[in-house]
Amino acid sequence: MNFNRNTQVVDCRLGISHGKGGSLARAGTLSQAGKLDVVVVAMGSGRRHVTKPICEITYAIRRENIQTGVLVLYAGTGYPESGTMGSFGIDPKEIDQINMHKMAIIHFGNVRNHFVRKARDIFSGVHIPAVIITQALVDFEDFAKVGIKTRYVKPKEKDQLSDGVIMNIVTGVTRGDAASREKLSEIIVKVKETLGQIQ
Repeated sequence: MNFNRNTQVVDCRLGISHGKGGSLARAGTLSQAGKLDVVVVAMGSGRRHVTKPICEITYAIRRENIQTGVLVLYAGTGYPESGTMGSFGIDPKEIDQINMHKMAIIHFGNVRNHFVRKARDIFSGVHIPAVIITQALVDFEDFAKVGIKTRYVKPKEKDQLSDGVIMNIVTGVTRGDAASREKLSEIIVKVKETLGQIQ
């Protein structure tokens, strides 16, 4: 891809895409950039997870000359097995793929209790800084309560899951809708701020 004469090489993933998910590739696939700076982590697309903002977010970040890849989690859909509990899980290979990068951007949806539990599972093995993007309102304390270290609120040391830390949160990004220019700008600012703090 060429962004204002700056070329980024993106290693596209195997398998056909989901048109419903904004042409995002199938679950369990990684689109790796030339440099391992940022990885955008998406829940697997499907009936309950329309991941449209991911492509817009990724494109906006790449336009800022930030090398950005995309990982679509294999079990990120969290389909209910029975009743209301989801079947979310993260493969050790996916944890390794996230940890290869300097930082992660993790996109969640609109059910706070569900995605906070998903974040707990992800951060049980992720050791890099992250920016969280959600539709629902959420704050640092919500994540710290489940053992995730955050920039402003830290869990008790005995409860801390890993060295991974949530550096910034962007809320109000509606799943399945186009991301507003204001939200894309907010994401870019917070990604640049996070990268600046870790480089």
